[in-house]
Amino acid sequence: MHVSASETTVRTASSGRYSWRVVDIVVAAVLGVAIGLLFWAWNTVGGAWFGAMDALTPGLGGIAVGIWLIGGVIGGLVIRKPGAALLVEVVAAIVSMLIGNVWGVSTVFSGIVQGLGAELVFALFLYRRFTLPVAVLAGIGAGVAAWIFELFYGSSPNILKSLEFNAIYLGSVVVSGAILAGVVGWLLVRALAATGALSRFAVGREARAEV
Repeated sequence: MHVSASETTVRTASSGRYSWRVVDIVVAAVLGVAIGLLFWAWNTVGGAWFGAMDALTPGLGGIAVGIWLIGGVIGGLVIRKPGAALLVEVVAAIVSMLIGNVWGVSTVFSGIVQGLGAELVFALFLYRRFTLPVAVLAGIGAGVAAWIFELFYGSSPNILKSLEFNAIYLGSVVVSGAILAGVVGWLLVRALAATGALSRFAVGREARAEV
């Protein structure tokens, strides 16, 4: 079957857009480590906030979860390749675990699930749209994935708790994922791009074009 030069060009461009470069891998790793340090710091601040909100209204502690979901959002917005959201979130979770936290290896399990939640949203848009609404949806996707995971995982899964608790927790996680992961993640990427640090990525070129 004859394939025209234009068809070959389109296929090559599409393949190149989805294939990973060395710089993509390096930056994903750097982002993962940096966000892992953020997770580690948030383990104390966010953990205290979580406890305080949960004491006020059981389930409301989910409002503090968003920062732990931000890795997938940032990874997807910067790298813009299949697997980026998952990779950055998982690396961040591993770093947080290795530095030391109370959750141990379950941190990595959570990172995998949360990264997949964000990844699914970017995949739904075929890795072509990286606007603020998409970032918000990615944060929500990560949050819903985390909620489902916690519903069944652990010695005291949330499925054993009341319907009211789970409804409040889901709503809180969705709001937190939208704002702390989606909006804050999008703003952080925009700020980083404005410095020129992401000049080899589409988000960096977009930032230069807006100047």
